[in-house]
Amino acid sequence: MHLEDGTKPIEYKKYIAKKVGIIAGMVLFLIFFSLFAISVGAVKIPLADVFKTLLGGAGTGLYERIIWNIRIPQVLTAIVAGIGLSVAGVSMQSILKNPLASPYTLGLSNAAALGAAFGILIFGFGTTGNNITDAVIMENPYLVTACAFIFSMITSGIILVVAKVKSATPEVMVLAGVAINSLAAAGLMAIQYFVDDTKLASIVFWQFGDVSRAGWNELIIISVVIVICSTYFLLKRWDFNAMDAGDETARSLGVNVSRVRLVGMIAASLISAIIVSFLGVIGFVGLVCPHMMRRLIGDDQRFLIVGTAVCGALLLLISDTVARTMIAPHILPVAVITSFLGAPVFLYLIIRRK
Repeated sequence: MHLEDGTKPIEYKKYIAKKVGIIAGMVLFLIFFSLFAISVGAVKIPLADVFKTLLGGAGTGLYERIIWNIRIPQVLTAIVAGIGLSVAGVSMQSILKNPLASPYTLGLSNAAALGAAFGILIFGFGTTGNNITDAVIMENPYLVTACAFIFSMITSGIILVVAKVKSATPEVMVLAGVAINSLAAAGLMAIQYFVDDTKLASIVFWQFGDVSRAGWNELIIISVVIVICSTYFLLKRWDFNAMDAGDETARSLGVNVSRVRLVGMIAASLISAIIVSFLGVIGFVGLVCPHMMRRLIGDDQRFLIVGTAVCGALLLLISDTVARTMIAPHILPVAVITSFLGAPVFLYLIIRRK
């Protein structure tokens, strides 16, 4: 949008500056809170020692080991997983034209969990340990992720078929998600019924979403997948804007709606599968964050995707920090906190929706 002399109107500049300012402020707060999250826990580390260790100074040996081996991988995993879940959620809401769509509400997370459990417990891709820190050991995380992805893709196919049905309203899509979640829960219960006590305890423990399970290797795998998929969504931001105006409008603007919808669902499924297979089920992040950011910066996908990613990183990092410190030295799975936060918001969205 330019004037005849090539300049942008003042109103448009203010429109852009407001959105950029909000996102930049959230990024700064994310950086600050990340440092705070590194310093708190069962062992409290002064911020001065955190800065000294991060800048390569000679800090306390114990603090260095805690920071580099435990705290930083956990904080970065929370940030990356929050970005992935929220970006998957905002893209699915645009693709399906459903304000209640997310990997969790539409059953992708539970379906991926069923696939991962299938790989670990049926095909022997994982073994069980003897204590809480290694309750489930993935001997081949790539095969576990592949199983989770296959089950998640089957779910995506069902969702796309339902979305193509005439008059498939958001309510119908949510009901389809409820049905898929029920099927996934039934499959998990069937697996639990036929395994021994040790396997049963392991799979129940594994289902609790917790970012502390990921080390540096898992973090790298998750990050690569999320960066690739998020880059695709960013490159297609104009297509999503056009699709928000309606499929016919998008087609008239040259958007291949079917291909964007298919590839977008595949990317969202892959994000969901990779996160669930390594971290367990973490609910409501992909549902809550897009709606929070729409209230702050509007529906423009150029800013909404980035803003939602930052919001997701903040929400999951704050939730994980609360989970680690609320009843310290005991640690809650982060999925407990996100469910407590997300469920009331989910009910609020259902109640206020016309």
